[in-house]
Amino acid sequence: MGAPWQDHPSFELVDQASEITGRDVAQLLIAADQETLKRTDNAQLATFVLSLVVLDAAERVGLVPALCAGHSLGEYTALVAAGALDYEDGLRLVAERGAAMQHAAEVAPGTMAAVLGLDDDAVEAACTLAEGDVWVANYNAPSQVVIAGTADAVAEAGRLAKGMGAKKVLPIPVGGAFHTPLMSPARDRLRKAVAAVGFREPDPAVVANVDARVHPDPEDWPRLLSAQLCSPVRWRQTVDTLVTAGTQSFIELGPGGVLTGLARRMLPSSESIAAAVGTPDELDRLLESLAGRSAAQQAAIDHRAGERFHMSERLVVAPVAGLFEPDPGVVALSPGPGGPSREPIAIEVGGLIGHVGMSEVRSAFAGSLEGILVLAGERVSAGQPVAWLRARPEGGTSR
Repeated sequence: MGAPWQDHPSFELVDQASEITGRDVAQLLIAADQETLKRTDNAQLATFVLSLVVLDAAERVGLVPALCAGHSLGEYTALVAAGALDYEDGLRLVAERGAAMQHAAEVAPGTMAAVLGLDDDAVEAACTLAEGDVWVANYNAPSQVVIAGTADAVAEAGRLAKGMGAKKVLPIPVGGAFHTPLMSPARDRLRKAVAAVGFREPDPAVVANVDARVHPDPEDWPRLLSAQLCSPVRWRQTVDTLVTAGTQSFIELGPGGVLTGLARRMLPSSESIAAAVGTPDELDRLLESLAGRSAAQQAAIDHRAGERFHMSERLVVAPVAGLFEPDPGVVALSPGPGGPSREPIAIEVGGLIGHVGMSEVRSAFAGSLEGILVLAGERVSAGQPVAWLRARPEGGTSR
């Protein structure tokens, strides 16, 4: 999975990882066989490093995340992407996590299986009725739940789930019962490693596996990462949180495309996109897709402008890329089928329209604010129109 990146400048992160961990990470990424990568200590280190190689390559061409989340191990990648963890600290934690989980899996062997076509409550009931060591490990998507535990208990829960109407129960080739109480020995070991690392406030925000919530306080993350080992990954709920925050483009960085497939099942509209980037070619295709999407969005704006904008009307544009939040005084002017929801507000030159991240969006013109062109929390690009003004009418409230 690392071979396509060998000649890319971002591959330098692999050499750095080998130096810090004392492991031949390049060998894991280029030459390791399936049996070698089935060991969780090898799989975690290789996946983490390659995911950050892809992130580095994406950032080199100007892609910047608006929100971050990661599934299980991917939460560490998300924290590095958001600046909450240094790459070096992330490497040390992932190496320790992998070793601790490998040891726990050897002490208490287990396995995992995906249950398809059954709702969460029914899968939980199947685990309870199995009367063995088996639990829900991942809430991945509607009608896709992963269970984990001892081999016999997972098999029994799978049999019961089929009796309840599950379409399929698919074994997952992993080396342990992750995100269950069988990982308790690993949690004790990881807790000590996490306590020795300094965390910063994530920027952008990171949605946590344990509760599918944003945690801006860096002091929360040691507890969250510790709890994650023995708690289910709430990925379906995480995607819901991202959608509620206004996310429309879901980009999976690293090997594989499982999360992209899950996201596509849950995206609320045809305007949302999900794409996986695991190779340089896929990164190029993503850039082409995003460029085409931006052009289409701009064309739609231009079309609307041609219909209703005259020489007396002007656009206010975003000064930088990021998430747009309108000023509270203009929130009621968000776009809708019926147009502006109240009388236009008079705006002076320099009047505050809202914010993109920490940057203010101010009008370069005087006039009446007729409407907001993007939704609160929507990601905008630099130069994208966010509001439109008309030559000021008599009266009105100045801002």
